[in-house]
Amino acid sequence: MRSIKFIEKEDLPIIIPLLELVNEGTDMAVLHERLQAMMAANYRCVGVFDEAEVVGICGVWILVKHYVGRHIELDNVVLLPAYRSMGIGEEMILWIESWAGQQGYVAGELNCYVNNSAAIKFWLNQGYKILGFHFQKKL
Repeated sequence: MRSIKFIEKEDLPIIIPLLELVNEGTDMAVLHERLQAMMAANYRCVGVFDEAEVVGICGVWILVKHYVGRHIELDNVVLLPAYRSMGIGEEMILWIESWAGQQGYVAGELNCYVNNSAAIKFWLNQGYKILGFHFQKKL
């Protein structure tokens, strides 16, 4: 039986294997270190479970910004390959958006790599609009 729920803070390390799928080349110790810092900074994570196994995740940041107000930012959305193209990603996003609406959040945002055409198509199909560019400079 499949279920969708927030992963309890103390259980968040179970997401590391899925994070490795979308953060290729990042050492597992670094992922653990970053997760610890994120947990202290308003980060939550939704998991899709097939029985007790986590098969999909979506990070959820709780934010307030001048241009949009109180909103959520989705990140590191990933399903195990065997669970893709089954509507599970859409189901997870709808679950998160429903929760966010009930909490009074006014929008959802995310970043998506420009060369990830499958993800771009997914997000457009979920009703998200491309508004700009995400810039980064390594310091």
